[in-house]
Amino acid sequence: MGVGSLGYHHARLLREVGGVRVAGIHDARPERTAEIAGKLELPAATSLDGLLDVCDACVIAVPTEAHERVASAALERGLAVLIEKPIAASIEEADRILAAADRTGALVQIGHVERFNGALRACEPYLEAPLFVESHRLAPFNPRGTDVAVVLDLMIHDLDLVLSLMGRPVTGVAAVGVPVLTPSPDIANARLEFEGGGVANLTASRVSMERMRKIRFFQRSGYISLDLAASTGEYLRLRPGFAFAPGTPLPGGGLADIVERVPLRGDGTEPLRAELDAFVAAIRGEGPVAVSGEEGRTALAVALEIVNRIERNVAHRDPA
Repeated sequence: MGVGSLGYHHARLLREVGGVRVAGIHDARPERTAEIAGKLELPAATSLDGLLDVCDACVIAVPTEAHERVASAALERGLAVLIEKPIAASIEEADRILAAADRTGALVQIGHVERFNGALRACEPYLEAPLFVESHRLAPFNPRGTDVAVVLDLMIHDLDLVLSLMGRPVTGVAAVGVPVLTPSPDIANARLEFEGGGVANLTASRVSMERMRKIRFFQRSGYISLDLAASTGEYLRLRPGFAFAPGTPLPGGGLADIVERVPLRGDGTEPLRAELDAFVAAIRGEGPVAVSGEEGRTALAVALEIVNRIERNVAHRDPA
């Protein structure tokens, strides 16, 4: 459901997934439904109920405020759903979605597509309990997605990655943000502290002059730097067998003699296609749910806490 900018690509790619028949597409705008149905040669459903009646599973790519309504309608029918991030607009709505899934036993996957980024997958074998994570997700202004703060629009991608990779509860949150072009924060920075040690520093902006999607991991065994937009990166570590003694002069070749640079690159699979493949595999019982509804709720809860901290900071500094 929903064939806007992102929903269109879901529909496009689902046609290529083996063993899947696209029963139809539906958008709240009839003209958009007709346009994409014609372009992709797919059946057009004239209503939400009409589409749900002929589906076994569905992808929900509608505005966030409609997630609960659409997801609940599908889940009450027992349909598996892939809900685009964030899972819902509020924790209460997320809980009602999960309750509906519990009642019917329906599968829920959340569309945190960066989990499927090729560079991230390539670096996973080298990740060893990062102590510090830093991310920058910057984009020029685009009216799409500005119905919510930049934290829920952009930063939540990196929040989900950090939460899944750190694997420990968040114990502290500090955040600042500024509304620039919209009523809600367009630039935000958050610092998360994790149980047992570990810190993440996340920056997101939707009013930047350049695009950037980078994340870095610092750990005892080395340093990982990823360009998520290019799906490339590198892992820097001491060469095997080398023991560095403080005060010892560097070899003639300098750092290159003692530091190994391991290139990281994805296999070329489009992350959204990998996400859809995982969704279909989970429905068939061929693999686990890649990003569960509970994980989506956790990412939303941290994102809303960040928004709350930002709003309190803005109110505290408001001269009015």
